[in-house]
Amino acid sequence: MPIKPEPDLLAGPFAKRGTMGPRIAAPDAGSRLPPPKAPSGLRVEDRIGIQAPAEVIWEIVRDLDRWFEWNPTYPQAAGQIRIGEVLSVTLALPGQPPQALTPKVLEWVPNEQLHWQLKMMGGLIRTLRYIEIETLANQSCVVDNGEIFGGLMGPSLGKRMGRTVQRGFRAMNEALKVRAEAEWAAGR
Repeated sequence: MPIKPEPDLLAGPFAKRGTMGPRIAAPDAGSRLPPPKAPSGLRVEDRIGIQAPAEVIWEIVRDLDRWFEWNPTYPQAAGQIRIGEVLSVTLALPGQPPQALTPKVLEWVPNEQLHWQLKMMGGLIRTLRYIEIETLANQSCVVDNGEIFGGLMGPSLGKRMGRTVQRGFRAMNEALKVRAEAEWAAGR
């Protein structure tokens, strides 16, 4: 049975398409440099198809102050989506008490992605959280909603909490789908 390859992260320091960083001349003009490596760690994610344009989905994702209206996984969120900005979010995973987090925005591209990083326990646990929108057609997208658990203790935390985290991402994706498709239908 073939193993499904990991999805490409779209941009930023974790891009697999070689979009970031300085270009270094290759010794052979015909050869290409390999793309940067993705971050190491344990990846937990959920993907969903949404019948709405990327612009509609992005407007919902970027409006942190209204996440409480639709987002069961992050019922409270505040801050500005800017590189280096620290956000204030409350994580509410199924069967777990809510947890206040202060992640830092690493990368964002309108209508495409939001990446943030969280360091816990003095950096022993580092996570890269991402929401990425891939346009399939004018009114059809796939949203990748996931997290990479890195650092010395991150992968073990990811293994212990993986199913719970994935259920939270699935709930968030389903709520995002309902909201985006309703807004797209109302605006047409």
